[in-house]
Amino acid sequence: MRLFDEAALHKLEQLTLTADSVRVGVMKGNRRSRKRGASVEFADYRDYAQGDDLRRLDWNVFARLERPFIKLTQEEEDLAVHILVDTSDSMSWPPGADGEIAPDHKLRFGLQLAGVLGYIGLLSGDLVSVTLFDSAGRRDWGPFRGRSNGWPLIQFLEANNQNLTNGGTRQTALDLSLRDYALRSRRPGLLFLISDLLTSGDVREGLNALLSRGYEVVLLHVLSPGELSPELAGDLRLLDVETGEAAEVTLDALALDEYATHLATWQQGISTFCGARGIHYSLAASDTSWEQLILQALRQQGVVR
Repeated sequence: MRLFDEAALHKLEQLTLTADSVRVGVMKGNRRSRKRGASVEFADYRDYAQGDDLRRLDWNVFARLERPFIKLTQEEEDLAVHILVDTSDSMSWPPGADGEIAPDHKLRFGLQLAGVLGYIGLLSGDLVSVTLFDSAGRRDWGPFRGRSNGWPLIQFLEANNQNLTNGGTRQTALDLSLRDYALRSRRPGLLFLISDLLTSGDVREGLNALLSRGYEVVLLHVLSPGELSPELAGDLRLLDVETGEAAEVTLDALALDEYATHLATWQQGISTFCGARGIHYSLAASDTSWEQLILQALRQQGVVR
């Protein structure tokens, strides 16, 4: 099952990603305008990235330093967009029938969101990086800029849609992964974290590490309908897909009510933590269309315009 079709991508043509603020001096203030090149007043330089128009290189600087730099004008903005997707085994859920990927598969939905957000950034001229991560390591795409990199991004995600939904023994300690990303990445900016937050570590430590490095964070909390409202009953043996640990449980109406209470408390705790720190938070059920999340929820938060 393909992640995208060309008609769906056309819906993204008029959208842009926006940041309320970018910390540690990457930009001197809020984003000013989405019009690029409208002003001829020089503002600054930035490093060349794949997809940039070669006509905007400063050839005099290149001749002196032997490094390519792009000239920016007052109307131009230079936002780095980071998209992180948790690819641990808990995201490879629910299983589909007969080897097929379930329509509400969490990882598939997460890759769709990554593609949509990355595509919007590329169309707007932002510098886009996508990272898929779990205990087995990282798979990175970018940083790239420009419309010409839209289809290579989609192809990268399509390939991983086939490779990463097969299950295995992939876990993710989110706190460690996010702290590592915060330390290694050279360029803070607008960062999207797409994850179910089912982790052995404390994700709050990782989020704080990103904030301390100057990232503006958007947390897309992906859970499946079966996790939000289980349709189970009776005596069951539950198996942790990441650790392999088993638990014998009896699910009746009382147990399901208790589960719902714990789930609501957990989710509200994350939402409250994010709200107090300026992190944009959205709970995203994996049976929701990406159009609904992007065009409604993220628009209401001012992340997409």
